Amino acid sequence: MSQPTAKFDLMAQRTYFTSATFTFLRDLEGNNKREWFKANKDRYDATIKEPALDFIEDFAKPLSRISPHFVADPSLQGGSLFRIYRDTRFSKDKTPYKTNTGLHFRHFMAKDAHAPGFYLHIQPGENFMGVGLWRPETKVAYQIREHIAEHPAEWKKASRGKRFADVFSLEGDSLTRPPKGFDADHPLIEDLKRKDFIASTRLTQKDVTSSGFMKTFESNCKRAAPFMKFLCDALGVPF
Repeated sequence: MSQPTAKFDLMAQRTYFTSATFTFLRDLEGNNKREWFKANKDRYDATIKEPALDFIEDFAKPLSRISPHFVADPSLQGGSLFRIYRDTRFSKDKTPYKTNTGLHFRHFMAKDAHAPGFYLHIQPGENFMGVGLWRPETKVAYQIREHIAEHPAEWKKASRGKRFADVFSLEGDSLTRPPKGFDADHPLIEDLKRKDFIASTRLTQKDVTSSGFMKTFESNCKRAAPFMKFLCDALGVPF
């Protein structure tokens, strides 16, 4: 009966990302060319792809305890690890590779509906964890705004509660004017003007390369659970 707990304790003290992860990303930033990446593909696999896939696979069980409706998928195609390759079709910047690593733990309904997610961003000097829903379409944004207006106390507790606010800060862009249907003097007008319903917390390289990073990430996800539940309730998806 003690084996599952012991196994998780080992995972909670496992080092996934190392200084070599950040060295590779710095080198890639200075050599963002296909020829260089091809010559250094083994480094990418060893310092980023494989550790990230291990982290995703190991986080599946802790994530299921936070909510059974979010997915940690180590698949290379359509899984939780973002591709290193940039989409340059509509960008003036034609560098072929991202100089960061992104992990996104999506709601299982995210492919069929707008839904929030947990996000980890690893980049030299720009490490952070994000939660929520970035730039939903207008109809979905109104669903969230209406839910905020109908449940103000619940929203304030979810977005300003001490356990959440001690770690996370609300971020993102906002409308310049009150959204249609909401008064400018509404007590939560600044929240109702939001275009992004996201929050983030900064991480250091020391945090990310720590043997306890899995536990830190899990703890932060737990802190964000009421915020994520509020957004799921607003959108009519299960938490």
